[in-house]
Amino acid sequence: MLLSLVLHTYSMRYLLPSVVLLGTAPTYVLAWGVWRLLSAFLPARFYQALDDRLYCVYQSMVLFFFENYTGVQILLYGDLPKNKENIIYLANHQSTVDWIVADILAIRQNALGHVRYVLKEGLKWLPLYGCYFAQHGGIYVKRSAKFNEKEMRNKLQSYVNAETPMYLVIFPEGTRYNPEQTKVLSASQAFAAQRGLAVLKHVLTPRIKATHVAFDCMKNYLDAIYDVTVVYEGKDNGGQRTESPTMTEFLCKECPKIHIHIDRIDKKDVPEEQEHMRRWLHERFEIKDKMLIEFYESPDPERRKRFPGKSVHSKLSIKKTLPSMLILSGLTAGMLMTDAGRKLYVNTWIYGTLLGCLWVTIKA
Repeated sequence: MLLSLVLHTYSMRYLLPSVVLLGTAPTYVLAWGVWRLLSAFLPARFYQALDDRLYCVYQSMVLFFFENYTGVQILLYGDLPKNKENIIYLANHQSTVDWIVADILAIRQNALGHVRYVLKEGLKWLPLYGCYFAQHGGIYVKRSAKFNEKEMRNKLQSYVNAETPMYLVIFPEGTRYNPEQTKVLSASQAFAAQRGLAVLKHVLTPRIKATHVAFDCMKNYLDAIYDVTVVYEGKDNGGQRTESPTMTEFLCKECPKIHIHIDRIDKKDVPEEQEHMRRWLHERFEIKDKMLIEFYESPDPERRKRFPGKSVHSKLSIKKTLPSMLILSGLTAGMLMTDAGRKLYVNTWIYGTLLGCLWVTIKA
């Protein structure tokens, strides 16, 4: 009985973060919606500046739970940029937590509000946030033959013309790597072999379209590309790599460490022609693959479970995240204390979601 209670309590560790993160969504969207209306007749830069600030507040609350609450240890390797830059962030993709890792790096550069994602199209139907991510500068893309290059170019060019700060996150693999999904891995390896590319073991063969369009549109606006390699240390099966933690597992504190390796690549070192860039991008993923092989399989115990070079334990101050959590949860609690507030809260969930779905349908 006691053991069962302990296990149940442990599994519910994700409940508080889930309630707060989801529960404050209407409050955040209402605040954004008011500002969107008020700024309708102002220059776009005024809207963007406050929207970035609002986004920073919400994502700081997210990081309160994913860093401070979980107590995860962040180990950084390689180039550790500290100043704000306009960048394209390329990373291996293995977990829903990967989106949070981009925030983890951005907040350490005071660029959290500038994070914008290239997202799979299906995510545009998320309640409330599906519409908002596009408003914040996110770009929804379809896979393979359905990829709409013109639409992505138009959106990126509009951001460049408006001098929108860009911390553009792209996962070139297009889907999450899972060592237990052998069919996906085999298909990816066969694709590489057919095109004379190196066969990769711990990452999938990267796709080039979104990365090429992003770089081609932004090359005169960018400062650099960040090539990021991530490992979640936790679940272990006799030293073999297992599926990376889900958000729920992460919030249940099943990942004690995140290893993050950053290569800062100057834009002049990136080839512009698509086929040359395809080779370059695949070579970058070869480097990732070699680092991951070393991390998981090195015969030298001293070189396993770490990336090459010196690591820095980077701890995020609670002062950067706790105020946002208190502000948003306090405003939400205050709204729920009155009948009018509760009605507004529920209506925001219902009509905000419906209007958001209508908007993304019209824009499709």
